Amino acid sequence: MEQLKTIGRELAMGSQGGFGQSKEFLELVKSIGEARSKAEEDRIVVREIETLKRRIVEPDIPKRKMKEYIIRLLYVEMLGHDASFGYIHAVKMTHDDNLLSKRTGYLALTLFLNDDHDLIILIVNTIQKDLKSDNYLVVCAALNAVCRLINEETIPAVLPSVVDLLAHPKDAVRKKAVMALHRFHLKSSSSVSHLVSNFRKKLCDNDPGVMGATLCPLFDLIALDPSSYKDLVVSFVSILKQVAEHRLPKSYDYHQMPAPFIQIKLLKILAVLGSGDKQASEHMYTVIGEIIRKGDSSSNIGNAILYECICCVSSIYPNHKLLEAAADVNAKFLKSDSHNLKYMGIDALGRLIKITPHVAEQHQLAVIDCLEDPDDTLKRKTFELLYKMTKSSNVEVIVDRMIDYMISISDDHYKTYIASRCVELAEQFAPSNHWFIQTMNKVFEHAGDLVNIKVAHNLMRLIGEGFGEDAATADNQLRSSAVESYLRIIGEPKLPSMFLQVICWVLGEYGTADGKYSASYITGKLCDIAEAYSNDETVKAYAISALTKMYAFEIAAGRKVDMLPECQSFVEELLASHSTDLQQRAYELQALIGLDARAVETIMPQDASCEDIEVDTDLAFLNGYVQQSLERGALPYIPEDERTGMVNVSNFRSQDQHESAQHGLRFEAYEVPKPPMPSKVATVSLSSSTDLVPVPETLYSRETHQISSAGLSSETGSSELKLKLDGVQKKWGRPTYSSPTSSSNSTSQNPVNGATQTTDVATAVNSKVRDNYDTRKQRIEISPEKQKLAASLFGGSTKTEKRSSTSSKVPKASASVPDRSQESKAAVAPSEVAQGKTIQSSPPPDLLDLDESTITVAPPSVDPFKQLEGLLDPSINSTTNHSSGVTNAPDIMTHYAATPASRESGSGGYSIPVTGDNVNLLSELSNAAVRGTTGETTTTPLPQSVKGPNAKDSLQRDAKVRQMGVTPTSQNPNLFSDLLG
Repeated sequence: MEQLKTIGRELAMGSQGGFGQSKEFLELVKSIGEARSKAEEDRIVVREIETLKRRIVEPDIPKRKMKEYIIRLLYVEMLGHDASFGYIHAVKMTHDDNLLSKRTGYLALTLFLNDDHDLIILIVNTIQKDLKSDNYLVVCAALNAVCRLINEETIPAVLPSVVDLLAHPKDAVRKKAVMALHRFHLKSSSSVSHLVSNFRKKLCDNDPGVMGATLCPLFDLIALDPSSYKDLVVSFVSILKQVAEHRLPKSYDYHQMPAPFIQIKLLKILAVLGSGDKQASEHMYTVIGEIIRKGDSSSNIGNAILYECICCVSSIYPNHKLLEAAADVNAKFLKSDSHNLKYMGIDALGRLIKITPHVAEQHQLAVIDCLEDPDDTLKRKTFELLYKMTKSSNVEVIVDRMIDYMISISDDHYKTYIASRCVELAEQFAPSNHWFIQTMNKVFEHAGDLVNIKVAHNLMRLIGEGFGEDAATADNQLRSSAVESYLRIIGEPKLPSMFLQVICWVLGEYGTADGKYSASYITGKLCDIAEAYSNDETVKAYAISALTKMYAFEIAAGRKVDMLPECQSFVEELLASHSTDLQQRAYELQALIGLDARAVETIMPQDASCEDIEVDTDLAFLNGYVQQSLERGALPYIPEDERTGMVNVSNFRSQDQHESAQHGLRFEAYEVPKPPMPSKVATVSLSSSTDLVPVPETLYSRETHQISSAGLSSETGSSELKLKLDGVQKKWGRPTYSSPTSSSNSTSQNPVNGATQTTDVATAVNSKVRDNYDTRKQRIEISPEKQKLAASLFGGSTKTEKRSSTSSKVPKASASVPDRSQESKAAVAPSEVAQGKTIQSSPPPDLLDLDESTITVAPPSVDPFKQLEGLLDPSINSTTNHSSGVTNAPDIMTHYAATPASRESGSGGYSIPVTGDNVNLLSELSNAAVRGTTGETTTTPLPQSVKGPNAKDSLQRDAKVRQMGVTPTSQNPNLFSDLLG
């Protein structure tokens, strides 16, 4: 707050000197600095945001005003409010030719944006242009933005320009170019790996600033791979010597110290290069000793250099004189009244004792003073030093001090850290078993559940394993001491759960080992623990397991087991517990008590908690039993992966991969249709005006059945027909109805003896496409779940379901008509076979429009053509000729023949012009009867006295209705009313 006030006053004074800032801006800074609460400051900033939102979008804002608005946005952003509405204006300002505006824009963007912001892409082009500018100030501003805003993806766009700037005549540009390359190395080391040699070159730059900037990337590279830069040791030593001898310009001095930050960076680099390398360290001894001798401890920067010299001496190959000089300097730090210098001295002493442990003995009183200092930070650093100084002679004092400090602090994180240190020191330097147990009890008691669970397991393992086979007496003393201490601690209130687990385990394993305590006494104590901590299921589990061990040891020893009433109630409680783990432990205890001593001793051996359990994975001990069972007729064992209905997880995985590969998206195009073969029989196709009439469901099913049952193949003939694709919709996906000009489902006609013979081509196409679909379906089996999913995703359902659902709902009139047409189609077959004519087969299915021919339209629920039933005689009876393998179109002359001879022969003197209407009529409303085995055809004529209009006109009108009624068009919207009126 005071700093903001100072800034406000300075800006106010600066305005009097002509800085050009408006009075409104100065009032803003002053009001922010004088705000007395966060709420008042927020109100000022929110009001400023509203003002800026209104003014920054005004047209023709002067550059001076826009620069001030951007600076005010910086204040808004720094105070924690959102100023994103002005980011784009800062981007625009970087495009300005004015140097001051451009630098202001770059400065604002480096504070507003991070390197992953979406607006970064808008300034890359501007940065590229500014990096090639003739004004080095513009180049420096662009390099500053590069260091802050360029991310890994945009590094290649500016990297060539930055590399070129390493040879710029201005030292400031070269320095910033080195800094930009260092930033690139931190962002993406692989993008500048080929430019590492440039850092070596810039180390010899004439300008000290460029050389100092090069030390930072070199330090990072040396830390990763010191061996590759061993040849630079002499160069670094030479540079450090020149700096220490005041050979750099006075402008690099800081508090009369020559380039102290360059010295610190060089000492860090030498510490890494000289670690464990005697030859490299020998080059450093002289210059380091000279710096320590000339060191100035009167200033903080001088002490910083001396501290870095101590760190370097403790890292490189040891030198006795340098270690003594470093110890003398460190003594001054420890004796200083400044807490900062004491902290630095404690840290440096921790480094020195690794090489010369006796150094710490000279500063015992100073370390004790730091241990009792009220500064908590200094005290913690001192405990780290004591941890490094610990040995068998001082472990008791140090651990006791640590435990006392752990009890006094409330920081759980540091308390956990101190507890782990105490446990580690007690395990490593314990002078006696009794002290070790007491120390661990204190740690568990005061640190509680903050202690790592591994510490408890290590303690139990240590008590169980002991000190080895030759120290049986010491092991027994350790366990007896633990049992006595734990029995004494049980009475204390509110013990940590982890500590109770250790107590229960130790009492269960060694409670009666020395014979000092009876089993009933130990079991009573265990039941007391379980009752006192009834909400902790883990403690109860450890308690019931300890009871099981106690009773097992008593049974194995041949002593009578008398379960105490509280133990009996505890076991009964666990038998009814909701926890299956506690239930199982209680049932195991009940089962164990009922066994004999030999079995119990085998199941629960004494003092065998740390012995390895040998597991026979092959179950070889059951071989005899298995052989006897097989001889008696038992079935052999079937592995799990070979059982019926059981599959390995790997099989599931491979099956899923196969299905995903089989049913995934395919991007290759469909097969190109094969070129048609030349037809042996001249075919007469319908005119282009012939319309398509959907085949009714029952007719489709009958024709398919007849063709498949007869066993005659029409595929040979179909392959000879040329596939016509006029009007077929060219698209991917599910098929739709083709246009009326398509002739893929049309019927062809052959004149025979002056009469017209028609062949239904759609039936053969339907059967063939369905056969292809069935074959494809058998090859790729899709589960019903996937079919449902596909239907729900793509809005499709199988055509088979539609047919099965609609075929059962065909009205009476619409169902009778296909029957008659089917019979009439079979009536003409013998006459054509007798004349030796070849029936034209259906064309091959369209490969680009699969399954199109199988699409049928369900009849409407209310058939409007029932009113036309009077046109036909309902008393007509017919039979179906099942011996005919090919279904032919009926002869239309049978309906209008005047003589019986014409009816019997199936052809007569009459001739009806073949049009599209007649073809539809023939396929829907034919009346013919075919005799079963002889091939003789008889036809029943229509009655001559039919009420209503002329029969021929009625039949033509009926066909017209069925053609137009399925998909009505706008040409005849009142079709039904016109026909039925």
